[in-house]
Amino acid sequence: MKFDTQKYSYASRRTVSFAKNGMVATSSPLPAQVGLDILKKGGNAIDAAVATAAALSVMEPCSNGIGADSFALIWYQGKLYGLNGSGKSPYLISGEKMLEKGCKAVSGDGWDPVMVPGTPSAWAEAVKKFGKLSLAEDVEPAAKYAEEGFPLAPNIGKQFKLGFKRFMKAGGPERFPGWFATFAPEGKALGDGDIFRCEAMAKTLREIGATEAESFYRGAMAKRMAEYSEETGGWLRLNDFEDYRAEWVEPITTNYHGYDVFEMPPNGHGITVLMALNILKGFDLGKERETVDVYHKMIEAMKLAFVDGKEYVSDPKTMTTKVEAMLSEEYAAERRKLITDTAVMPEPGNPYCGGTVYLCTADGEGNMVSWIQSNYQGFGSGMVVPDLGVSFNDRGANFSLDPKSDNFLAPGKKAYHTIIPGFLCKDGKAIGPFGVMGGFMQPQGHLQVLLNTIDFGMNPQEALDAPRFQWVGGKKVQLERAVPTDIALKLAAMGHEIEIMNDTYSMGRGEIIWRWDDEVLCGAAEPRADGTVACY
Repeated sequence: MKFDTQKYSYASRRTVSFAKNGMVATSSPLPAQVGLDILKKGGNAIDAAVATAAALSVMEPCSNGIGADSFALIWYQGKLYGLNGSGKSPYLISGEKMLEKGCKAVSGDGWDPVMVPGTPSAWAEAVKKFGKLSLAEDVEPAAKYAEEGFPLAPNIGKQFKLGFKRFMKAGGPERFPGWFATFAPEGKALGDGDIFRCEAMAKTLREIGATEAESFYRGAMAKRMAEYSEETGGWLRLNDFEDYRAEWVEPITTNYHGYDVFEMPPNGHGITVLMALNILKGFDLGKERETVDVYHKMIEAMKLAFVDGKEYVSDPKTMTTKVEAMLSEEYAAERRKLITDTAVMPEPGNPYCGGTVYLCTADGEGNMVSWIQSNYQGFGSGMVVPDLGVSFNDRGANFSLDPKSDNFLAPGKKAYHTIIPGFLCKDGKAIGPFGVMGGFMQPQGHLQVLLNTIDFGMNPQEALDAPRFQWVGGKKVQLERAVPTDIALKLAAMGHEIEIMNDTYSMGRGEIIWRWDDEVLCGAAEPRADGTVACY
């Protein structure tokens, strides 16, 4: 893929990065260097991805952790593979029990939203199938950083302070003793530049590496986590861990203007991106990105796809709506008819008519990885096993408590998932991995980055720098301040309820690696985070 690497239409703090032998792009400088060191040591893109993911679990615990979930799209020797490392709900919990407690939704704090963590199993499965090094070698740099300590990057330090306020308000050390012991050991919030260390994480990572994650699911660590859950009122028990293993799945795809866009299948909502692209490919968006017509159509297509995803996506074992129906050209055409020159109040259609980190890696052998890992809301549930340094996710908060919903909370079930890695191909060849993290912003970020790249010919840095919108429900749309004022005013006149955002952190944080040609890689990192491209 070719583009003008000297053209930057928007304010940018960086240019694209070129390299031949290997590249790692992620949201924090130190983990990117960890991945690069693994490549130089003889590991491949898969080893680098797992090493970087493990480092991020230590160095960005406000977004993910050892107790997180993961998804990955892995291009290996000319074929794309999907890895679903999302966890399952405990066998003891159910929607009926939550309703009996008087809950109207699953809380994001405490034990109720905690799922079996899928990340350690995803690391082990990826390395076992495709890695050149051992899992122990891949996680050792992360363990060393946890043991010796490191300074918090600016955006991460900010999230540490927000996490401290959140858990103090939700019950403080009395309710979340493990969190405060691990992330605020002196009883005060850490900030950017402060040193964070956690020897418990180092010990846990080394045991995961030495046992290829078996101890985490079917050994001493599993027993300890199950005991801690039972002692503190949680739902997790030993059999929840014993029955879990990350799964290899077939990616889903659609063709948009000659490019094959790949996402993970449900229970992730990457299908939302593909549905929006299917709607948009029936329009001529032109070559100029900064027009009210382009913004309006992107927003409307995203809204229509999003409400369908929320309505129908769940654990694939319980989904009654077929992926093929949701991605059909006939259904896209029906949804496209709803887009006029006025903002629509989106409602789900009927397809039967026809707190996250992201990283990407590439090596000199042609292998590439798109990897995403998340605790969901900030530090997750706030439940931490202090002697293991395992901070549990709160992914179960995305379950529905409507018994009629396919996503209704049930024992041993996967929830609707917001984290989505992306991958782009053309004519059967890999162009590369991309991703934009940030809760429900993720498919919206994917869509905007893809259109910037495919329709508007932007290089990867420009595609990430471009101002973004975020639909937040109904007719409400948030715009970054860099969106031209005349466009914001015209969108408001079309019925959109516009809010101008000063803080851009919630507008998504992404990375991209594209293959420039057969020998050269080209990467870019998010200006809204502490993003870095490490390469050689």
